[in-house]
Amino acid sequence: MSTAPARRARPPLPLQNGAEGDDEREEEPRLKYQRLGGSVPAILSTDAAAAIAVADRMVALGTHNGTLHILDFQGNQVKEIAAHTATINDISFDADGEYIGSCSDDGTVAINSLFTDEKLKFEYHRPMKAIALDPNYARNYRRFATGGLAGQVLVLTKKSWGGYHKKVLRDGEGPIHSMKWRADLLAWANDAGVKVHDMRTDKGIAFIERPKGIHRPEFLLPHLVWQDDTVLVVGWGTSVKIAAIRTDLSQGLNGLQRTITTASSEKYVDIVGSFQTGYHISGVAPFGDLLVVLAYIPDEDEKEKTFSTSVTSRQGTAQRPEIHLVSWKNDELTTDALPIHGYEHYKAKDYALAHAPFSGSSNAGGQWAAGDEPLYYIVSPKDIVVAKPRDAEDHIAWLLQHGCHEKALAAVEAGQGRTELLDEVGSRYLDHLIIERKYAEAAQRCPKLLRGSPSAWERWVFHFAHLRQLPVLVPYIPTENPQLSDTAYEVALVALTTNPSFHELLLTTIKNWPPTLYSASPVISAIEPQLNSSSMADSLKESLAELYVINGQYEKALSLYAELLKPEVFEFIEKYNLHDAIHDKIVNLMIVDNKRTVHLLIQHRDIIPPYEVVEQLLHTSKKCDKRYLLHLYLHALFEIDIHAGKDFHDMQVELYADYETRMLLPFLRTSQHYRLDKAYEIFAQKELVREQVFVLGRMGNAKEALSTIINKLEDMQEAVEFVTEQHDDELWEELIRQCLQKPEMVGNLLEHTVGNLDPLYIVSLVPDGLEIPRLRDRLVKIVTDYRTETSLRNGCNDILKADCVNLLVKYYHEARRGVYMVSMDEEVHGNRADDGSSRGHERSSSVRALDIKSRTRCGARCCLCFDPLPIQDISVIVFYCCHAYHLSCLEGGLDSMRSNSGQDSDGGMDDEDGSPSGQSRMRCVLCTTAAS
Repeated sequence: MSTAPARRARPPLPLQNGAEGDDEREEEPRLKYQRLGGSVPAILSTDAAAAIAVADRMVALGTHNGTLHILDFQGNQVKEIAAHTATINDISFDADGEYIGSCSDDGTVAINSLFTDEKLKFEYHRPMKAIALDPNYARNYRRFATGGLAGQVLVLTKKSWGGYHKKVLRDGEGPIHSMKWRADLLAWANDAGVKVHDMRTDKGIAFIERPKGIHRPEFLLPHLVWQDDTVLVVGWGTSVKIAAIRTDLSQGLNGLQRTITTASSEKYVDIVGSFQTGYHISGVAPFGDLLVVLAYIPDEDEKEKTFSTSVTSRQGTAQRPEIHLVSWKNDELTTDALPIHGYEHYKAKDYALAHAPFSGSSNAGGQWAAGDEPLYYIVSPKDIVVAKPRDAEDHIAWLLQHGCHEKALAAVEAGQGRTELLDEVGSRYLDHLIIERKYAEAAQRCPKLLRGSPSAWERWVFHFAHLRQLPVLVPYIPTENPQLSDTAYEVALVALTTNPSFHELLLTTIKNWPPTLYSASPVISAIEPQLNSSSMADSLKESLAELYVINGQYEKALSLYAELLKPEVFEFIEKYNLHDAIHDKIVNLMIVDNKRTVHLLIQHRDIIPPYEVVEQLLHTSKKCDKRYLLHLYLHALFEIDIHAGKDFHDMQVELYADYETRMLLPFLRTSQHYRLDKAYEIFAQKELVREQVFVLGRMGNAKEALSTIINKLEDMQEAVEFVTEQHDDELWEELIRQCLQKPEMVGNLLEHTVGNLDPLYIVSLVPDGLEIPRLRDRLVKIVTDYRTETSLRNGCNDILKADCVNLLVKYYHEARRGVYMVSMDEEVHGNRADDGSSRGHERSSSVRALDIKSRTRCGARCCLCFDPLPIQDISVIVFYCCHAYHLSCLEGGLDSMRSNSGQDSDGGMDDEDGSPSGQSRMRCVLCTTAAS
């Protein structure tokens, strides 16, 4: 598109935008203009524009030769439709932008689908001046309205069985000049005036009389535009009227109260705005709450002329058309003269104005929003100019020109300004804030104002540093897109080390900034002098630790992490393999997490010996339960290696007694490295009786241990178990002796000595006259238990005898079975025979090798050499255990067995069956070997 310069045709207006700048200043313009390019210049070079219509996705241009050109918003032709043969007077889209209707001076009305091949054409033999498609054309029976010089307002509706139904809404009031359809309302203009018809109820609801002074309406055409579903704007001649369609539920036409008897309500027209202009109206369109009026300025001669003839003057004296932005009360806000090509030769009816409605926030204040363009189309026969509300960049540039920096910045933040414009606004605004000492606000604005310029960022970093205000800028300094020089980052970090109030920000910054951006050494050098200060905050120490890590000084970092008691210190140790560096940090690690520390120390006990751990825990001055920590460590060490901490087992006995008594006995039984007398002293002091008993037993003082069990624990079962473990008959006597001193203990002894002592012996030792509680019951129980035991033994013996007899009988029956032998030929033949063949088949008498079938366990082979068992010339021995041998193989096997056992046997002894050993007896080698 080429830019069309506009002449300002109005005096300056006072600025009402705020306190910046002068008290009075020229008001910001509302519109800017461009010529529509693309295919339009080529089309109009051979033809002339006659009508235009705008849809959501396209623009339709009708020419004097009857062609419809479908254009995109840049003016590029998308489709061309040869709809008519004469001038196109009007064009109409449906609401979806899928169908387009047009009418022409050739008397035809054409309706075309833009996305299918559907076409309709109607002949009326008189010039047709107006057409309006039903907004729901595709869904409402293909309905449309049209009219022309015949003076009829026609509504055509497609019949369900084909063809169209035609209805005449109005006739006899002169030619139809204009027509617009919105929702259910159809408005048209004829020589009489403007009428509004409700298509849903099929009732006329309004008539607006033609303005006075218009003698020939065909030369000053009426212009209708729906601002919304209920507001109709009429521009005709020099008059503008705004009509609001209202619904009256309570008042009758005479203004009196009436009773509502039907569900429908009456609609009427209320003229909410009306004014006269000093120019002829060639088009009108809404602009939010304002109106855009295309004005034709007649010269003095034209004003005095009458339209007595149909011949128009074409002397080339016409003025430029103008765009007036006015309120409903005719308050003019702006007036722009348009440089239309050939304007000198055009009249008011040669111009047309079409618009696309605002979207988004454009309605408020008339500012341009993305997606709205193009907005207004000013059409002349050889030129099309697009008028747009000024966009954000236009607005920002105007504010900068007038020194309104704050408003310019607000516009930059809300709009899509150019990079250069943003840089200029940003630089000016930051300078203003610095002068006002609003450093925090200036720092907060930097990311939006400086954006991706490394040089600008570095300049402002050093400027803030010079002003000693760099800490307020640090949170906003970018680390990528753009990335600054390492010096800029180092200067920022060093600035944060100077004041304790910035140390938390320093730590956050170090953690968030990639370590590749800067060198840690300058920052470390700035912090280390404060390291020995008692007022050094933990955040600064942690910052130094992070810097040590970045610098590869892991042991120094570990010292600080341990001092700060950071839970992640263990992962740090493992990550960098710093096990050698924790020798002097054991107590701190224990305080952080004793379980993980103990596990770490146990795993690396070859590096950190137990004596070192114990020494540190015993002599630490830190506030912690060092004995408990020591107990945890020694206990874990003992479970892994019972000898690793043997030097501290005496201490461990005391620790177990303090913290975990249940582990004492397992420890006492396992360890051999503690002093018994010291352990006994501890147990006696803490009254740990069972542990005392165990130590006394270890010391050899079994009688005292037994006395402790009986007198303190009074647990007869444990006493019996203790005596049983000692394997000392004298201790049994001591047990009986001590129990006889307590009648109740005698009864308990009787209950628990079954299988160990003879109850009769215990009873015989009981003094006469000693009363034993529940003696009868206990004796009954002893006798019952003895009878039960005897019965169980007898039952077991009976079962054993019965099993032996059954097994002997089974063996006897097995031994009585014969060994069936068959030839290999018969076996092969038998395998091939049917299952129903007779078992009495005559066997061949040929002398062939025979196989032992079915009962030989070695599969018809010798159990020693595994060769087949032939019968001819070689003897075969088959035992009742079903093992078969060649005689020569069996004799060799028996000789070998005798030679192996001859060293242990007496030559004069008999065999098991009573025969002398000198006489050989055949035995199954496999069974004999298994038995031995």
